[in-house]
Amino acid sequence: KSTFISDLYKLFLTIRVIQGEVIHENGTFYIVKTSGEKIEFPVEAEGLRKFGLLWKLIKNGLLEKGTVLFWDEPEANINPELMPILVELMLELQRKGVQLFIATHSYNLAKYFEVKRKESDQVLYHHLYKAESGVQVDSNIYFGQLRDNPIIEADAKLLDEVIEGNFDD
Repeated sequence: KSTFISDLYKLFLTIRVIQGEVIHENGTFYIVKTSGEKIEFPVEAEGLRKFGLLWKLIKNGLLEKGTVLFWDEPEANINPELMPILVELMLELQRKGVQLFIATHSYNLAKYFEVKRKESDQVLYHHLYKAESGVQVDSNIYFGQLRDNPIIEADAKLLDEVIEGNFDD
């Protein structure tokens, strides 16, 4: 477990997203910035709080080899520039033996997994949809090969509109 935490701690230090350490004091979570400033969680940006809580789960041993993380729309409230970092962290958790189940409506998040994964990574996309016979699933290792996926269709529609010039600046 200590190697697991140590390896992920090095990754967190490298990216320096939250620019500090998450602490719990008198029933309240804080981020103590590298400058020494102590910021209460409710005042910190939601996206940075997500990174902070993810680190706290790792540091406290709640995310380790053999555990499972269910995360609904991890991209919500994340600065788009931090999305590839978030994906790298989740892929690294997977490499360390944490199983992740992620629900998203974000083309970018799903595509970043495809772009950043290594050949040995175990990433599988699922598209659940309702049919006359009940709920169906289409699964693929490539996001772009999911059939009838509204996320892909919406992104393609926007791209078509941009190419056709049907947008206002």
